[in-house]
Amino acid sequence: MDGFSSILSNIHAAPIIGSVDYKSFVPIDLSKNNADLTTNRLESPQEFENYIKEYLEQNNAKVAYGGYLEERKLYQRSSIFNNNETAERSIHIGMDLWIKAETTINCPIDGEIHSFKNNTGLGDYGPTLILKHIVKNEVFYTLYGHLSLKSITNLSLGTILKKGEKLATLGYASENGNYAPHLHFQIIKNIEDHWGDYPGVCSKDTVDFYAENCPNPNLILKINKT
Repeated sequence: MDGFSSILSNIHAAPIIGSVDYKSFVPIDLSKNNADLTTNRLESPQEFENYIKEYLEQNNAKVAYGGYLEERKLYQRSSIFNNNETAERSIHIGMDLWIKAETTINCPIDGEIHSFKNNTGLGDYGPTLILKHIVKNEVFYTLYGHLSLKSITNLSLGTILKKGEKLATLGYASENGNYAPHLHFQIIKNIEDHWGDYPGVCSKDTVDFYAENCPNPNLILKINKT
């Protein structure tokens, strides 16, 4: 484990969905190898939401999580990831937490608002918030995508948010990039000049770079270590 990953793994974060105990989280496979993900389920937010709901009921869980470095077919529906001009992007570099819209998302660690933006378009993040953190003199960022539009209304850059404080709520498909409701959570070491946005899906030929710059979000969340 490198120095940055070690710092992240030693952070004692607040539950990112404070209303749900991590014991009620269940891992989910949304990779290209999941035969249950039919074309209709992948293209229809409502069908996908029904699939998630059924999966949670079958597993007696409230939140389905996972997706880091998972190769998915989900993005083939959008030209954002598959435009025939650049390498197809299909590898997810954040963690998704699948739960109903309007769920409250809490700030896992102290931070300040770096930027926010409504990234519109099929398959994009929709309302997105990025926080800046400094831990043991290490500067890094966390990204929260697929939020409700009201979550990024009346925000101010530089506002300090404390661990455990309400951060946002999740958006419906109509505002979150046309996905079933969920949170995309991602760690970013070097954000460069990105503002209110950062790639959450990469191509196979760039995965080494993004895996280094965006380490496993579970280093902070520790969902499966409780």
